[in-house]
Amino acid sequence: MHNFENLLFWQKSIALAKNIYIICQEISSDEKFGLISQIKRCTVSIPSNIAEGSGRNSNKEFNHFLAIALGSAFELQTQLILVKELNLLSEEKVSILLKEVSEIQRMIYSFKNNLK
Repeated sequence: MHNFENLLFWQKSIALAKNIYIICQEISSDEKFGLISQIKRCTVSIPSNIAEGSGRNSNKEFNHFLAIALGSAFELQTQLILVKELNLLSEEKVSILLKEVSEIQRMIYSFKNNLK
């Protein structure tokens, strides 16, 4: 069992989720039940799956939940690209978020490979 709160990529994914929630307030309320809802769900899924997997009984199970977290990170990346393409947020703000997502993706991927 791993203490997820000590994992830097979990800490960064919590910070990312906070940033996403704050910045989503800037997106038109027309998207409240569409893209914003989807962005928030997959953002929360990243640290949630890391935490859930860390409490499992084996590294194999943890690896499975890390794969789900990684998938959610790629889903978020795609949605942020769409936000940029639709001009729902400034390119600068989206670029900062995309850099955070990319860093988390690399960290999860690296940890997964070392966990095997």
